Amino acid sequence: MRLFEKWEKLPIFKKAMEIQKLVDHIAEAVEASEIDFEKEIEAEMIQCNVNYMRDNSLIIPAKIAGAASEEMLYDIRMENAAIIRKSARELITDARGIQMHGFKDVEYLDLLRDAVEEFRVLFAEWVKSFDQWHYITDRWGLFNPPGVNYDDPDPDGDLPFDSDDFSDD
Repeated sequence: MRLFEKWEKLPIFKKAMEIQKLVDHIAEAVEASEIDFEKEIEAEMIQCNVNYMRDNSLIIPAKIAGAASEEMLYDIRMENAAIIRKSARELITDARGIQMHGFKDVEYLDLLRDAVEEFRVLFAEWVKSFDQWHYITDRWGLFNPPGVNYDDPDPDGDLPFDSDDFSDD
């Protein structure tokens, strides 16, 4: 089975793709709407909201794919998870921005909010499945398993190593 087929079948990935399509529809609806702007800066701000929504909707499935492999180290998976969470939360923030600027089709935004909430539950369950003991020490201190500190000695540091064991001489 191709690697893509593995993460393509994950419920969290399917929901991420659903969110991406929903964001595309929202962006098209915003761009087609006739929001009356008093100032040019308001038009730029709503365009930024739309662009950020599109970007974040693309980041989420990409980072899921990057963290989907069970062979991936815990800190890398958690780093991707943090980016996914940030992107999902920013979708909601940008939806509020679009609504505040006068976008009238709020039912689309409500659909997005509902989809992100469903995604949040799938996300939390997915993150619980990460093997926190498949790790190397994160020297930055952000994504270590409980009880592991950034300045802990390397657990493999005291293993005897003889380079002659690897030479063909």
